[in-house]
Amino acid sequence: MVRTVGILIFDDVEVLDFAGPFEVFSRTRLVAGAESRRTDHSAPFRVFTVARSREAVTAIGGLKVMPGYAWSDTPAIDLLVVPGGFGTRALLHDEPTLAWVRSTASSASLVTSVCTGALVLARVGLLAGRRATTHWAAHDLLASLDTSIQVDRQSRVVSDGIVTSAGVSAGIDMAFDVVEQLCGKAVADETAHYIEYRRSR
Repeated sequence: MVRTVGILIFDDVEVLDFAGPFEVFSRTRLVAGAESRRTDHSAPFRVFTVARSREAVTAIGGLKVMPGYAWSDTPAIDLLVVPGGFGTRALLHDEPTLAWVRSTASSASLVTSVCTGALVLARVGLLAGRRATTHWAAHDLLASLDTSIQVDRQSRVVSDGIVTSAGVSAGIDMAFDVVEQLCGKAVADETAHYIEYRRSR
C-alpha cells in the first residue's frame, strides 16, 4: 500500500520544516540499499507539496517553491504535514486555509505538524485535550490558543493521536518516527543511514 503524503506550503514557510520531512518520506524504501532509491518500486510513500494555488510560494529566506498541487486539484491525502514558519501567524486568521486544513485532516489517516504548524492545528481544534509541542519560542502561544492542550516543552516529537514536533530540524525526527510507526524500525533506521542522519533515538 502506497500512502500519499501531502505537505502544505505557504508564503514564509520555514524551508527545513517542509523539506526535511519531504526528504525522509520521499527517500524511504522497503528494500534496503542505495540502488533501491533509483526507482519508486519499493517506496511506501508518494510525497507532494500542496498550496492554495499552483503559483510559486516564497519560503523564508526568499526560496521560491512551485507547489505540486493546488487545493482544488490535490489527490486524497493519507498523511498530512503542516509545517511552520513566520507565515503561520497569518494563517491563524485565514479562514480558507483553516477550512482546508480542517477538511483535509478529517479524511487523513494521520495528521502531523512541524514547528509552529501546531498553531494552525490548534486553531482548528485538532489538538484539543491532547499533548503537543511546537518551537520553543511558541510554547506560550500554543497554550494560549487552547487551554486544554498539554504543551510538552521538553520533547522533540509528541505523538498523541496527532504527531507534533518541536522547531525546524525536529521535523526530520518526526518524519522518522512516523516511518517507524508505519513501516517498522528497520526501515526507518535504514533510511536514516541512507541520508546519513543520526536519529536521536
